[in-house]
Amino acid sequence: MRVAVIGAGAVGGTIASLLDRAGHEVEVTARGATLAAIREHGLRLDGAWGEHTARLAASETLTRTPELAFLTTKAQDAEAALTASAEHLRGTPLVVVQNGLEGLDTVHRVLPGVEAFGALALYAAQNVEPGRVTVTAAGTTVVDRSREATALLASVMPARVTDRFRGAQWTKLVINMVNGTPAATGLSVQQTVADPLLRPVVTGLIREAARAGLAHGVRFDAIQGLSHPVVRLVAVAPPWAAALVPRLMARRMGEVPNLGSTLQSIRRGRRTEIDYLNGAVVAQSAEVGLAAPVNAAITDGVHEVERSGRFFTPAELSALVAARVARVSRSR
Repeated sequence: MRVAVIGAGAVGGTIASLLDRAGHEVEVTARGATLAAIREHGLRLDGAWGEHTARLAASETLTRTPELAFLTTKAQDAEAALTASAEHLRGTPLVVVQNGLEGLDTVHRVLPGVEAFGALALYAAQNVEPGRVTVTAAGTTVVDRSREATALLASVMPARVTDRFRGAQWTKLVINMVNGTPAATGLSVQQTVADPLLRPVVTGLIREAARAGLAHGVRFDAIQGLSHPVVRLVAVAPPWAAALVPRLMARRMGEVPNLGSTLQSIRRGRRTEIDYLNGAVVAQSAEVGLAAPVNAAITDGVHEVERSGRFFTPAELSALVAARVARVSRSR
């Protein structure tokens, strides 16, 4: 099958490499050092799903029309990437594999009429070296309704179809709450959850996301040990009990340090998708009259790291969050 992967980062690079290894005709889009590395050395995959060097077509924009396309850029880069390759995407089914809640809306705005499906990558992959992707923890890809895309992915990695994508999307947003603290501190997910100053911050992020989803009437889908009853419990449990959830999430990641996608962007000198993760929780909370001060503080903190290039210490970040929470408490 002729397949396009728009964005050859951690998730897109994994998909493209595995499909190339299976014999499909794959074209990827990439930029800068990543594009140069793929053209010179190929797209290199290692880690949980084995090693492979994919010698495939790579350009800044698509050069041919595929039979199926995957959009795997960061959320903030989606509109520009879709616009640049629009002539080769009209009439092509498009699978949007992104964090956050806005991916499908972006596609419908930029490419009205295109058949689009959401998807969630639940494996952990890192792309800290141009043209190289390491799968640090195997996992399933969940696809919204498209059995064709699910079958293609299932031939090279674990994949399943769902007709409850909104619930799955919100559960993934809760899971992604472990990304912001590493991006602000430069530490791995496991280190932030183990730190006594940062664990309450991570727990607060998760609790606020859970409360926002419940207030919107979301029925959380079961993903990676999180289910609707578990998420509901996190939203109402005392902080010490809710802290068990990030501990379990970190344990599921194994021993290989998980940087989280947001910290990976910072280390590559790229703009992060923090506004589409923690920022989305702030926005979604505001829509239903809730405050999300922990997520607001982390969003601001990550933007400060983007501007200054300096990470917060655990004590500094904890103080930043505490100050924002206190300010919100005083205003209510």
